[in-house]
Amino acid sequence: MKIETLQNIVLLICILLFSSCTPDDPPVPDNPLNRLTTAQFNPDKNYGTVTDIDGNVYKTIKIGDQVWMAENLRVTRYRNGDSIFNVLDNEIWSTAAEGAYCNYNNTLNMDTIATYGRLYNWYAAADQRNIAPKGWRVPDIDDWSLLIEYLGGDSIVGVKLKESGDLHWESPNFADNSSGFTAIPSGFRYRNNKNFQGAGLFNSYWAMPIYDLGTAPFLSLFSWNSIFHRGINYNVNGYSIRCIRD
Repeated sequence: MKIETLQNIVLLICILLFSSCTPDDPPVPDNPLNRLTTAQFNPDKNYGTVTDIDGNVYKTIKIGDQVWMAENLRVTRYRNGDSIFNVLDNEIWSTAAEGAYCNYNNTLNMDTIATYGRLYNWYAAADQRNIAPKGWRVPDIDDWSLLIEYLGGDSIVGVKLKESGDLHWESPNFADNSSGFTAIPSGFRYRNNKNFQGAGLFNSYWAMPIYDLGTAPFLSLFSWNSIFHRGINYNVNGYSIRCIRD
């Protein structure tokens, strides 16, 4: 083989290697939380995946024309790499006016965080630096309404959204997870009494946009009924986030 030909081949290989990894797409390490979830997904559904900036890999599910995460968000950084404020103290949490996250009861248990995800205030959900993975976003109230309508309405949709059984939901749990959404009872962190409550019994998800200066929309599921409850509450509450694909 001529030296010139060999040099051209080497040059081509170098170009291919360097062009496949750009500053816009840095390598993402495998996150230690991956594969630790104990959530029971619907075995009859075909799940996809999406990866966030921390390397968390989430199952995704197509429901009608929408694609949702089938797991609660657990990222600790915005899409641009900035850290989200981790708040442990109850007093600081109840008055925060910037994006913040916590784990339920401030646990450090890896299996629990992987299964239930993290809790975020509304400021983190709405931050312009983007808490969702690239190509995804925090759903607005219209996104949730489309999901609810497709699955039969507020009064029955909880059955189809919640993880079935009583491994995580307290009994009785009215659920069959026929949608594959696999909602987990992650509880929340509440401003008024400044503590955590509800894990095993209910969950709450943030929705966009803001309602007024201090409140925003959210939706909740409970173990003891099939209703998807809609409401408005304090921006500083800690709720779960499920992202939707753009």
